[in-house]
Amino acid sequence: MKLFFVLTLLIFMNVTQAQELSPFQLKERVAFVGNSITDGGHYHSYIWLYYMTHFPSRRIDIFNAGIGGDVAEQMYNRLDDDVFSKKPTTVTLTFGMNDTKYYEFLWPNPDSSAKVNIEKSYQSYLKIEKRFKEFQGKVILIASSPYDDVSKIKNVSFHGKNKAMLKIADLQQLSAQKNNWGFVDFNRPMTSINVNMQKQDTLFTLCGTDRIHPGNDGHMVMAYLFLKAQGLAGKKVADICINKNTRKIEKSDNCKVQQLSFDNSTIGFDYDANSLPYPVDTIARGWGAIRKQSDALALIPFTAEFNQELLSIKGLEPAGNYQMMIDGMEIGKWTGTDFEKGINLAENTNTPQYQQSLAILHINEERWELEKKFRNYYWMEYSVLSPLGLKFKDDAKTLDTLKILAKNNGFINGNLDNYSSARFKLVREAWQKEIDVLVNEIYSINIPKKHQFLIKKIN
Repeated sequence: MKLFFVLTLLIFMNVTQAQELSPFQLKERVAFVGNSITDGGHYHSYIWLYYMTHFPSRRIDIFNAGIGGDVAEQMYNRLDDDVFSKKPTTVTLTFGMNDTKYYEFLWPNPDSSAKVNIEKSYQSYLKIEKRFKEFQGKVILIASSPYDDVSKIKNVSFHGKNKAMLKIADLQQLSAQKNNWGFVDFNRPMTSINVNMQKQDTLFTLCGTDRIHPGNDGHMVMAYLFLKAQGLAGKKVADICINKNTRKIEKSDNCKVQQLSFDNSTIGFDYDANSLPYPVDTIARGWGAIRKQSDALALIPFTAEFNQELLSIKGLEPAGNYQMMIDGMEIGKWTGTDFEKGINLAENTNTPQYQQSLAILHINEERWELEKKFRNYYWMEYSVLSPLGLKFKDDAKTLDTLKILAKNNGFINGNLDNYSSARFKLVREAWQKEIDVLVNEIYSINIPKKHQFLIKKIN
């Protein structure tokens, strides 16, 4: 089926709507397939962190199945070895950035070149689609994060590239509708953020200094869009309302409030939540990174929609000052009016429950770093060695070949040390054991603990 006919169908054909994304359930195994944005990115890790903290008893496994530089054809070629070998119950797929190419947009007739490249990508995708139809699990297609050809950053801009990427996104959406698969669009919402922010700062972009690779803030936006598509917005960490006048608990959503006590100046209770607050990283991670995960909170309503741990107390003196203690430690001071309106504890990094979540974040980052070693190894196997007929040879002769190639190739040179270790099966097995230990540890320490609250009036 030719591309122009497919696009006509997208406009005129009455097709079944794409399947709504359902939240991941216990024991799901999710493989995120993509290019370098998935390979070196954090969006899937941030999604998993949400499940680790909000659904601590719902253990799932998420796998990074991205390889830098990949186009749809390369993703198809590694489906068996690199994706289905993980025994996933759900597979997500994003492509389009590399498929639409780059410097061709500086050539004469760039639209003509783009049309050829989009058609080639589409034909490769049809082979993936056929394999996905045979797959017994769920499929989610993701329209790639955008190429920012508008920002005024000092970097060559391939004008028209993102327009070409949107044509691939339309094809993905049509396929999802036709096959009743899930579909999430990263491109248009992120482009909207870029356009709006660039009205104030022409250098702003979510897409990194190369206009391609989102920073930590961009990946947090991507995680937000995915979680929102799963219908998880509005799922509170907890929501408590206590009425001092009636001495009753009016609300205790997703938690238990027990041992409620009052005297003239204090209110005490035990708090046992089903979830933990979502911890947000304040470190710019990754090579050359300048943007932090926390930077995204000014761009998306993640806190309002996904990270609400609310405590409100009615009947306190409006102008009175009150100290909150948790487990004997001072957390902060608020007025009676503040308590009446409600306090979002998830924004307070000093609470013991937030500190518990923060430990999970750092362990998850350690897991991500180890998994990245595997992705660098597979990049070498599929992108460098496979065209040479040396895929998975992993012998001394192969290493010697790579050393020669590394003299004139910075990417190979940068990954040579990793490959020299990863080529040994015993080393990879050791790395996997480390990952397993870290994930097991996360799911042993992520169960919320019971805490003692004391709210006391102070002068």
